[in-house]
Amino acid sequence: MTSRSARPLSVAVVGGGWAGLAAAVKATLDGHQVTVFEASRHWGGRARTVLCNTPHGPLQLDNGQHILIGAYTRTLDLMQRVGVNPQEVLLRLPLTLVNGQGTGLQFPNLPAPLDAAWGIWRNPQWTAGEKLALLWRATRWAGSRFQCAPQSTVGDLCAGLPTALVQQFLAPLCVSALNTPMHEASGQVFLTVLRDALFAGAGGSNLLIPRVPLGQLWPEPAVRWLTQHGARCHLGQRVTALQRWGSQWQVMDQTFDAVIWANYQNKPLLPLINQSLSATESDNSIPLQYTAIATVYAQALDVPVHWQLPHPMLALADSAIHPAQFVFDRGQLGNPPGVLAFVVSAASGSATDIERAVLRQGQSQLGLNLAPIQTILEKRATFACTPQAHRPPTHIDHNLWRVGDEVAGPYPATLEGAMRSGWDATFAQ
Repeated sequence: MTSRSARPLSVAVVGGGWAGLAAAVKATLDGHQVTVFEASRHWGGRARTVLCNTPHGPLQLDNGQHILIGAYTRTLDLMQRVGVNPQEVLLRLPLTLVNGQGTGLQFPNLPAPLDAAWGIWRNPQWTAGEKLALLWRATRWAGSRFQCAPQSTVGDLCAGLPTALVQQFLAPLCVSALNTPMHEASGQVFLTVLRDALFAGAGGSNLLIPRVPLGQLWPEPAVRWLTQHGARCHLGQRVTALQRWGSQWQVMDQTFDAVIWANYQNKPLLPLINQSLSATESDNSIPLQYTAIATVYAQALDVPVHWQLPHPMLALADSAIHPAQFVFDRGQLGNPPGVLAFVVSAASGSATDIERAVLRQGQSQLGLNLAPIQTILEKRATFACTPQAHRPPTHIDHNLWRVGDEVAGPYPATLEGAMRSGWDATFAQ
């Protein structure tokens, strides 16, 4: 529950991405006077709507294909608070990791963890021995309360499991959730995601695929709600100076009681924050390294008018020459028929090279003749979620908070991690 503050504070939120807007909504609900500064000309940060011009007219896409899961409780709650109905804007499906031939892992609509156990046992691609091995390993993880040694990788957790399980389920699940290859990815963060998705409650493992552009999912409704509740929201205003004055903070030429810093790209402009972060680093910590995600949008050619993939999302066999792990049928998600989004997590190489490789992959694995629409390569889309990576703290100084998906927390770089960090910022009176 949110309780209103005894004394309203003036709060500056620097950054209009998902975390910053979550923090702004929380502060407004607590009765504070909020001002949001966003340097760019759009809301949403790294999860936003982009307008693409095509031969068939303008097309609303996203700067990256995102999915949510049912365990994202904070995200779903905040969407409802600003007037968004998740049932209308999200396509909810049981967890499904099937390929173009329709084979693979499919969870039934059962309570957790029965859905996972039944889906694993019914997978026709795995032998009885392979299924028992996975179920037994999952039981061991649950028995350890989903805890492991800090230095363990996902590869360590999965050591000894049959190759088919690793290649068809655990490796794609790891790279999609943590955007980090399993031999480098944090075992503890992976176990946390598994716990909340597969064991925490009914529907936690469900896939929630946006039916609308990302801007309509959260950023734009959040800004409308903030404006209606007295907040001031400014686009095109870059903050380049922050200084403490007694118990207050000066942001450019304005004074505030509290500041929420939600713009990770402007971190070098804040010596105060940088010094605080350096002081908290231990000898065993590893500075964050950022990794890329590419989304290749393409149009399927020479297909029937109402053609669609067998599922809104399909798993692909990725390799050095076929880099995409998943393809989404945007025609089933609000775009014209035949528009596809191929996702390359932990991407490397140029956008042009990735696009060419993905088009060849679509031909090879799906039998499709594809025309490129647009390729979006976010080079700092997420941090590499490695064991003991140093994630900066959220509370920096008196009434100075840093929020975002990369700050200290149990989740990898996800929308839920961003929303939770924004919600958790609180202020001293």
